[in-house]
Amino acid sequence: MPELSDVALVAIGRNEGDRLKRCLGSAIGGVAQVVYVDSGSTDGSAGMAAAMGARVVELDLAIPFTAARARNEGAACALASDKAPAVRYLQFVDGDCEVISGWLASARAFLETHPAAVAVCGRRRERYPEHSIYNRLCDAEWNTPLGLAKAFGGDVMIRAEAFQAVGGYRADFIAGEDPELALRLRQVGGQIWRLDADMTLHDAAMTRFSQWWRRSVRAGYAYALGAATHGAPPERHWVRESLRAWLWGLMIPASCIAAAGSGYATLAAAIATLYPIQWARLASGAEGPLNFRVAAASLLVLGKFAEVAGQLTFAWHLLTGRQGRLIEYK
Repeated sequence: MPELSDVALVAIGRNEGDRLKRCLGSAIGGVAQVVYVDSGSTDGSAGMAAAMGARVVELDLAIPFTAARARNEGAACALASDKAPAVRYLQFVDGDCEVISGWLASARAFLETHPAAVAVCGRRRERYPEHSIYNRLCDAEWNTPLGLAKAFGGDVMIRAEAFQAVGGYRADFIAGEDPELALRLRQVGGQIWRLDADMTLHDAAMTRFSQWWRRSVRAGYAYALGAATHGAPPERHWVRESLRAWLWGLMIPASCIAAAGSGYATLAAAIATLYPIQWARLASGAEGPLNFRVAAASLLVLGKFAEVAGQLTFAWHLLTGRQGRLIEYK
């Protein structure tokens, strides 16, 4: 019987190869059960997971994939088990992440001693931040404040009872499903904590600008979807992020073009200077060597154009009644 006999780990992925092997290997034998949910892999991931001892759920290919749907089906598999003792805690993890030794026990211990806490996460770190500026930006993005938090990401331990009480993830969310679940858990009185502990090693494997662009498009879509769903007070969920995308990605350039087209060249030039001012502000506020701060500020400014593309895509889907499909960057 493993030490964490009331903890189940749910990993999701598609064609993750060796990354998935590391992910599953970091938990198998240490928890009550490991469930792997496969979203149509063609690299033998499902077979490898089964051979390693994981319970495998293969998603129905006829239904559009979402990470939310995958996590729900993995949780359902873990909670339907007739093994004793019953699963009380669900650790969700992406298949390109390795769980760091000691995290699962620390997370469970915190939930055991903090009854108001329903979800807990730690520090997700990028495995190879030195491989690209994009990887390094991901690593910086995940370094969120410690203590009580409003949201969590794809790696999190949640009380099974609380997860079931709110109906799990919104399976129709193609992006931003993790903060949305966190919001609903908080709305019923649950606390979310970020601990000062390493949780997972993530392998973003981003080496091209096109990957960063698609990831930023997905972020913009998530902001729009979140704001449309929970944008009303008091939450105002992702309203500010959506407005920033519209401002920097569309409104400012449109105003600049309109001013230039109307013969107000001086006004157009003045509006255009907002971008170098914003770039300088972001570069001065970043941490790290000068070359990183310069590159990071440039990507963050450009990222607003990708975010507004995601916002426009969501608006089109809303107007046409279309269901969006997963936006992947690798």
